[in-house]
Formats: sequence, C-alpha cells, structure tokens
Amino acid sequence: MKYLVIADIHSNLEAFEAVLEDAQNHGGFGHTWCIGDVVGYGPDPAACIKLLKQLDPVCVCGNHDSAAVGEIDIGDFSSEAAKANRWTAGQLSDDDRGFLVGLPKLVVEDDFTIVHGSPRQPVWEYIAHTITAEDNFRRFDTPFCIVGHTHVPFLFTYDGAKVCGSVLRAGDMLVLGDNRLIINPGGVGQPRDRDPRASYAIFDAEEMVLHNYRVTYDVAATQRKMERAGLPDFLVSRIAWGV
Repeated sequence: MKYLVIADIHSNLEAFEAVLEDAQNHGGFGHTWCIGDVVGYGPDPAACIKLLKQLDPVCVCGNHDSAAVGEIDIGDFSSEAAKANRWTAGQLSDDDRGFLVGLPKLVVEDDFTIVHGSPRQPVWEYIAHTITAEDNFRRFDTPFCIVGHTHVPFLFTYDGAKVCGSVLRAGDMLVLGDNRLIINPGGVGQPRDRDPRASYAIFDAEEMVLHNYRVTYDVAATQRKMERAGLPDFLVSRIAWGV
C-alpha cells in the first residue's frame, strides 16, 4: 500500500493539484496522510479543504488550522500571517470549520506517529535542529514520526546512541529500517528551503521505503489570486522564491 504524505498545503490549490497529479505519475497512492496546516497564507482555503476531504485522509491539525477556527490566539503570528488568518476565517463555511475543528492533534498509524509540530508540542513546536529532535525522540513510542510545520524536507535519525539530521532532496529514497526516524516531507503550498517547487513524499508500506518528490506548479496563478484577495505583499512574493 502506498501513502501520499503531504504537509502545509496552506490554501495553495495550484500546488496541491500539481502534487496530486505528480503523485499519480509516480505510481499513485491508496491512502493520504496530511500533516496539518491545510489553510492559512494562501487564497483557496475552502477549495483545498474540499479537495483534501475527497481523499478521505488521516489528517492532524496545524497551528493555522486551529487559528482559523479561533482555537488558538494569533497574537504570536507575524503581522502578515495574522492578516491572512483573519481573511481565511472569513472564507470558511460551517462545514469547513467543522472539518478543521475535528482534526486531532496527534495520530498513531501502525509504526508512525503523525503530528504537525512535534510530539512534545503538537501544534506549535518546530523540529529544525538536532537538540530539539533529541528530546522529541523520547516523546513518542513508534519507530517513526512524521512532522511538518518547518516547510523544509528534513530527516532526523536516532540509532540508539546519537541523533543526526540531514536534508531530504528531490528524488531521495529513504529505506526505513532499524533506526528511529523523524521525517518532514516539506511544504506543499509554501516551501521555505529556497526551492519554490511543492514538496511531498510517497511511502510504500510493502517495500518500507519513502520517496521525496518536488513538482513545479503555476506560482503566478496563485499569486494573482492572492493579490485579488488583498493578502499581504510579502506572502505573495515569498512563494516564488521558496522562502
């Protein structure tokens, strides 16, 4: 069985659709794991929720999902993120809000713990450094953990003695074996590793391998929508640079 692994869609419909098409070109998938932040920043929150629901995903909530339905305070958001979040909240139907409200903070699926931020702080914490990863390896019991939130495809490995970190690059194939892993598939809708292509992964449960992929999408179309919506200029420009 193959699983599509996506994180941080961030209301970017063009990126999301490109990922789904590209995943089919790589052999397709039977299940979907969504690692949170379906909405926020981008121009199509309702459309992205609708498309995601069609995949019948296992999905956890991210900080932008929670903020859009008033479950967390946006006081810690940047001014641009806060403005986008207020706009996003106004675009959601009751059904959309019900979907976001119903998302769990953490899910365990077989050998995987799935959480947006970290096992230690599911909604907010970024796992971007080995010192953070080291403590979080003590916070989940499964062999593997999948996270999002940083928008950067990354891997932390624990061999029982030390934690090592490495970047996941387009085309990388990761064999899941004895080492415990924290895996980040990167961001679909707002990558932040200076590569504007949408990032995602496909996990093959029979072969126990995970492939990281990147795909180009119509960035300009998303930017035009954002401009028409009056979203902050910085958010419009950053998706073209992957920052």
